[in-house]
Amino acid sequence: MGAPRPEQEASTEREAARHGAGQEVSAESGDALAAAPRYDPTTCWSDLARFDEGVRVDTFREWAAPLLASRDPLVRMYLKERLTELIGGDAGRALEVLSWTKEAGPKEFKVFAMALKDSEAVHRPEVARGILDLGLDTALEPERRAGVLSALDTQRRLSAETLTRLTDFAKDPASGEAGWAAARTLARVMRNDHARAADAAPYLDGLLTIGQESLDEHVRYMALSTPMETAPVLDARAVGRYAQVLTTEGSPDGRGAAAHNLALSEDPRRVLETFERAFGPEQDVCVRWALFRFSARAAGRDALPVMARMALTDPRFQTTYQDFERIYASGVMDFERVWLSLPDQDPYGCLHRD
Repeated sequence: MGAPRPEQEASTEREAARHGAGQEVSAESGDALAAAPRYDPTTCWSDLARFDEGVRVDTFREWAAPLLASRDPLVRMYLKERLTELIGGDAGRALEVLSWTKEAGPKEFKVFAMALKDSEAVHRPEVARGILDLGLDTALEPERRAGVLSALDTQRRLSAETLTRLTDFAKDPASGEAGWAAARTLARVMRNDHARAADAAPYLDGLLTIGQESLDEHVRYMALSTPMETAPVLDARAVGRYAQVLTTEGSPDGRGAAAHNLALSEDPRRVLETFERAFGPEQDVCVRWALFRFSARAAGRDALPVMARMALTDPRFQTTYQDFERIYASGVMDFERVWLSLPDQDPYGCLHRD
């Protein structure tokens, strides 16, 4: 590989390439392909400047093929970023790149899907609709459908129709890995929309539907656990549905995730009652630990009487209860500070399951 370029020289060439990328080239596609650079299999970074200056969307795939053969992850990242620039906000270019994903090889596919996801054009309604239609196309194998659907992860919001389609697909027993990706997409766009407009309810409703109705344990857990990243305040309906999960979900991890989410509710008293009812019949110590500690997160010091009764039901929690009681008595009230003040955050060996 050639010697690295000085930073100033590389920056100048990159800026020149940006200007060149915006110029229209009138040559016929066949002539452009005939003029495509031919790179050595051990591609040097110096070749990237030649590529950068002349490549267009209609020549990208052919010109990028030898660069992908270099097996250099930094080159692949460069190709993704360059293709994102070429797509820009143009819906036609985005849909052309989307069409490439149908039969692209694994390395190509990742570059195309990631470039599409990061482009501005992905927010155009016709592009988002095209991605959804292809991602739900049963003619594609599940792994490829999952990768296509991931291109929707950067959406600022999802329409009601898209929410319904993704929800119905994710809970379909035949969706497999692509159903898991659909649930993840709902969660990621929920985070985007919540950060923009604090509107999580429609997404949370879809995720709860998947978490309660999917027959695939991995898909259910994805749907039940990912709201923890957004941490929306739950309304009464969501509290009721998560409470059902505590008594109906077969996976302990799923029940633990429900307890985590329930800790953020507009009705802490109801959550404490729900946790106390669930604690007795619960047989898994890690789920009991979730119900115990998230009681404190839901209601702070007011949760101590409930936690004391939990510790009477399960004596293993006596010492931990005394730790919480001591910390609250010292004047610490914020849950994060209480948590960090505990002598042991994993007293029951459950950390790997959170």
